[in-house]
Amino acid sequence: MKPRSDALSRKRLTRARFLEGVAALAASDPQLGRVVARFGPPALWTRKPGYAALVQIVLEQQVSLASGRTTFARLRDACGGEVAPERVAALSAPVLKAAGVSRQKASYCQDIARRILDGDLDLKALGRDDDDAVRERLIRIRGIGPWTANIYLMTALGRPDVWPEGDLALAAAAQQIKRLEERPDDRRLREMAEGWAPWRTVAARILWHHYLSERAAG
Repeated sequence: MKPRSDALSRKRLTRARFLEGVAALAASDPQLGRVVARFGPPALWTRKPGYAALVQIVLEQQVSLASGRTTFARLRDACGGEVAPERVAALSAPVLKAAGVSRQKASYCQDIARRILDGDLDLKALGRDDDDAVRERLIRIRGIGPWTANIYLMTALGRPDVWPEGDLALAAAAQQIKRLEERPDDRRLREMAEGWAPWRTVAARILWHHYLSERAAG
């Protein structure tokens, strides 16, 4: 596969481009191709860029997607239907706790809200930067590490060539489809993912698709 260009990396994944990536990966990697043949193309999960998307990803850290979504829904209700910076910043600790948001994650979400309200963080402007610049800016914020920044790049900004290092489901799926004796560590998985450029975002979705489909079937 050809390496990405900066211009390509900033082009949002449309459904057509996503399916182009799925087809390219299925043709170049037999194991990924078998996943697509068995389960079909994965869904193109997207989120509207902005504060709410970033908060939801923070709430999904180190928990199941279902748990993260439930907590986000409760937070949205506590905010009166919209997870906006001014609303989250104004919530009291008891209200956040009642919504199921841990004290630590509540502090992260309110810190991000205050940065936006103070003008220190402009997510709309940030979305026009390249992947590395977005990642570097986000991980300077307390509570946002590489995984959170990469998931934001993938799902909110729709970048096609991002690899969410540290994702355990991806490691488990890679071990299964590549028939590895041991679960690959971050370094080995990162090296493996380099062969999927410039469609690493799409490769990750195929692996997640395999992981979730196997769990649903089993």
